[in-house]
Formats: sequence, structure tokens, C-alpha cells
Amino acid sequence: MAEKTRYSDAELEEFRAIIMEKLQLAERDYEKLKSSIMNTDGNDTDDTSPTYKVLEEGANTLSKEETTRLAARQLKFIQNLRAALVRIENKTYGICRETGKLIPKERLRAVPHATLSIEAKQHGVK
Repeated sequence: MAEKTRYSDAELEEFRAIIMEKLQLAERDYEKLKSSIMNTDGNDTDDTSPTYKVLEEGANTLSKEETTRLAARQLKFIQNLRAALVRIENKTYGICRETGKLIPKERLRAVPHATLSIEAKQHGVK
């Protein structure tokens, strides 16, 4: 029996469903982070004492920087998931970009935007 070179349409549909669910959650989380950065939730220190306000502003700056980093990571994750959907459309999803072999389903279920097999990733192939 010849080695499989790509996933079947049915298998690709299974992965599409996994990715769509993760994409929906990721986009929702990204919107929450973005909203937090823009302080649209109205949680401000305008009505508190000046001393508390100084302390709070320092904490807010650190928190905003961390939230910005998280939002950037979330956006990258969203872009990777969308790229995976394009690979599904092109029927190239699940094929290691280094070895050309199929990435195991277990890995794709855990990391649906993966483009490298574990072997290629561990051997530092870029």
C-alpha cells in the first residue's frame, strides 16, 4: 500500500471544523484583549485618591503592556489559523513543509496550524 501523500476531503473537513472552533474562540479573546487595551470597559481611577491613582497608573501601564503582548500573540495565532484554512482549501493542509510527509493527526488536533512535523521541528529544520 502506497504511503498517503495528503489527507482526504473528509479528514480535511474534520480539521476545518477544529480550526473554525479555535478561530472563533481566538477572535473573541482578541476582541476582549483589544477592548481592555483601549479601556472601553470604563475601569479607570478618575474618582479615586491621588496617591492610589499614582500606584494604579503604574500597575495599569504594566498590565497594558502585558495585555498588548497577549493581543499580539493572539493576532498571530488567528493569522496562523486562517493560513491553515487556506491550506485546507488548497488541499496542502497537514503536509510538513520540510519533509513533504503527512503530519500525524494527533499533532494537528493539538496544534491545528502546524506546518512542521515533530521530527522536522526537533531537528531544528527551519
